[in-house]
Amino acid sequence: MANFDILVLPGDGIGPEVTSEGLRALEAIGRRFGHSFRFEHDLVGGCAIDAHGCAIRDSTLRAAKEAHAILFGAVGGPKWDDPGASVRPEQGLLALRSDLDLWANLRPVQPHPSLIGASTLKPEVLEGVDILVIRELTSGIYFGKPRERRVVDGRREAIDTMYYNEHEVRRIARLGFELARERKKRLTSVDKANVLDSSRLWREVVQEVHADFQDVELQNVLVDAMTMHLIRRPNSFDVVISGNMFGDIITDEASMLTGSMGLLPSASLGARRPDGSGLGMYEPIHGSAPDIAGRGIANPLAMFLCAALLLRHSCNLEKEAQALESAVDATIRTGLRTADLAGSGSGVSTREMAQAVLDQLEG
Repeated sequence: MANFDILVLPGDGIGPEVTSEGLRALEAIGRRFGHSFRFEHDLVGGCAIDAHGCAIRDSTLRAAKEAHAILFGAVGGPKWDDPGASVRPEQGLLALRSDLDLWANLRPVQPHPSLIGASTLKPEVLEGVDILVIRELTSGIYFGKPRERRVVDGRREAIDTMYYNEHEVRRIARLGFELARERKKRLTSVDKANVLDSSRLWREVVQEVHADFQDVELQNVLVDAMTMHLIRRPNSFDVVISGNMFGDIITDEASMLTGSMGLLPSASLGARRPDGSGLGMYEPIHGSAPDIAGRGIANPLAMFLCAALLLRHSCNLEKEAQALESAVDATIRTGLRTADLAGSGSGVSTREMAQAVLDQLEG
C-alpha cells in the first residue's frame, strides 16, 4: 500500500465539475489496489482573485511543492476577462509552472477508433494517428522580458519577448528524442527559424542533441506548415517538440483530430527521480468552457485520463494507470457520449459518463 498527497486546484468554469470526478477515479483506484490518496483543496485563478485578490497565494505554491502531484481543473472566464487588469486568472497557472519548474508539457493525441466519426476530418486521414506533443512550458514568449504596456508619443504600445536559452531547448530536445526512441523513432521539431532568431537557436540546439540520437529520424518543420500538415497528414507524426506558444496553438488544433477537446489530458513535468516519477501537474487542455459551466454536461474523460497520467508519472503506478485508461476505453466503446460528442441537446451528463467509467473500473 502506498500513500500519496494530492493538491487539488479545481479553478473556474467547468474545472470543479470535472475535477470532482477525477478525485472519484483516484479513490476508486485506491480501493481496488490498496492505495491511499489524501486530497488538499485550494483556490487558483478567478476564484482566488475573488477570495484573496491574487490568482494564487504563496501558501498554495508551498503546498504544491510538498505534494506528490497537482490535479488542476481550469482557470478564467468572462468575469475576469479584462485585458487591462493587472491581476488575471492565468497568472496562477503560469506561477505554478514557473515556481515548480514544470518545463515539459506532454499532450498525447490518439483518436479513439469508436470516435473517428466525431472528427470533422475524413476517417482515412485519422487512421493510425498517435502523436505525443511535448511543449516547452516555462520560457518563450509567455515568460520572456521585457514584457510591458506603455504610451509613447501618445500611442499605446505593448511588448512581449520571445526568449530561449540553449539549456531550455536542450532539455526539451533530449526528452523528445528519448521518448521518440521508445516509440516510432521519429521526432518533429516545430519552429519559425526562417524569421525568428530564437527559433534559429532552437533549431541549432536540437540539431546538436540529435547527434546523440542518430537512430531517431529528425524533421524540422516551420510552425505555419505544421498547422497544415496536422490536418492533411497527421498520421505521419510521432513525437513533436515545440516552444511554448507554438505548442499551445498546435495542440489545440490537434485536439480536433479526436473530435473534442474534452478527450485530451496533459501532464506538466519537471525533474524526474531514477524510477521516472516526480512532481507533476495534470490538467485537461479544454480550459474553463464558461459557456457550459454549471450545466453538468462537461466531458470528464480528459480529467480521467489526467488522473491516469498522474498515477503513471508522479506515483509510479503503471498498472493502475493502465486500469483507468482501459476503463475509459471500454466506456467509449459502449457508445456513451457527452454533449460535445453526441451533438447539441443530446448526450449523457458529466456524472453519468463518470459513473460509467467507474463501473467499468470497479466491475
